[in-house]
Amino acid sequence: MAHDRYISPFSTRYASDEMQYIFSDDNKFRTWRRLWIALAKAEQKQGLAITDEQIAELEAHKDDINYEEAAAREKLVRHDVMSHVYAYGLQCPTAKGIIHLGATSCYVGDNTDVIIMRQGLELVRKKIIGTLANLAKFAEEYKDMPCLAYTHCQPAQLTTVGKRATLWMNELYMDLQEVDHQAASLALRGVKGTTGTQASFMELFGGDSAKVKAVEADVCAQMGFDKVVPVCGQTYSRKVDYNVLSALAGLAQSAMKMATDIRLLANFKEMEEPFEKNQIGSSAMPYKRNPMRCERICALARYLMIDVLNPAVTAGTQWFERTLDDSANKRIAMAEGFLAADAILNILLNVSDGLVVYPKVVRSRVMAELPFMASENIMMKAVKKGGDRQELHERLRTHAVAAAAVVKQEGLPNDMIARVEADPAFGLSREEIESELRPEAFTGRAPEQVSEYLRDYIRPLLDANPDAVGQTAELSV
Repeated sequence: MAHDRYISPFSTRYASDEMQYIFSDDNKFRTWRRLWIALAKAEQKQGLAITDEQIAELEAHKDDINYEEAAAREKLVRHDVMSHVYAYGLQCPTAKGIIHLGATSCYVGDNTDVIIMRQGLELVRKKIIGTLANLAKFAEEYKDMPCLAYTHCQPAQLTTVGKRATLWMNELYMDLQEVDHQAASLALRGVKGTTGTQASFMELFGGDSAKVKAVEADVCAQMGFDKVVPVCGQTYSRKVDYNVLSALAGLAQSAMKMATDIRLLANFKEMEEPFEKNQIGSSAMPYKRNPMRCERICALARYLMIDVLNPAVTAGTQWFERTLDDSANKRIAMAEGFLAADAILNILLNVSDGLVVYPKVVRSRVMAELPFMASENIMMKAVKKGGDRQELHERLRTHAVAAAAVVKQEGLPNDMIARVEADPAFGLSREEIESELRPEAFTGRAPEQVSEYLRDYIRPLLDANPDAVGQTAELSV
């Protein structure tokens, strides 16, 4: 690795080899050559003078790209597509005259971008499902464990550890639906010519529209797509980039929310992300166990959510049929958006595979708050023994305020139960009061909700995608 120049942290620290390859030069230029071969085959089929020998020559060199010749030519002519046409022609002297016949640069550039985005979305999809598989195990294991639920980050009522995990899962499930929608919506730019009118192809085929349309359909099929954009200028609409990156930004939102919850729970000592035996939490404080992976998720998610502004502005500033101010921005924003999404998912896979729960801490925090939450049940029990509901409600409110003051101002345990026991208006023994303090009685349908959610939404998804289950992610740092 070179140490005397900038290298993106996505390459060295965060993104997987698979996603880096999808956005590599090698994948791009190999795809260009496949598009040139598909075009030649389609044009030959519709009657152009292209020989089997020429196509065979193109096929023979589709993967051994002569990068040095292409780079030298680009230095001279300042045009990446024509430089690669030239370099391909050096390897294919018989076919060089028919490479890129009738096409504009966007034939290879834009069609390749769509193909690469679909490959990227497929990898994102697989990793979301892998994360859901890990969280499904976690939710099932902890579906019955009562824990504090919060509104305003203040204790509210109870939920279960597993039920909270389904909240994380359902947002990721929504992201998966959007990723699937965007992947299914992707259409090739096709064979449209310089400003989208197909004029050059009409010239090639003597004004025969049917042949031009047949060439486009043929190329589409060869590249594995079932649809082409209905109309375009020189490029496919840059709103496509915005829509795709928005789906990834949606994933970033869900990941940040989950990671933030885990960071807060780590502070409460209820739950932790995986912490390796030799991991150092702090250079100064040896006892520290910082939620560094979840913090990294939040950092990368922030980057990805902001990155979506790039294609938004690009889409709005394309003049008429096309301006080139999309290109430099697009090649950075789209690639790094996908690499960021991939990096986030790598960490999610890692974290979701080893979440640590501390049941005794969870229970003790529940029991510290439960007397407040059980006050209505205690009141009803006292009413059944002849108490006045309105009087008891006011007494409970007074006891709750006093008990809260003891906790907050004196740092002592919650003594509300002792206060109620000592109040003759309630007429309840310690045993009668404590019988109302079973946390499991306060979680409503949370355990059933977990079971139903896993049964109706997650297990069918996992059963349909067995190759995505059981993924692991080794983190570089």
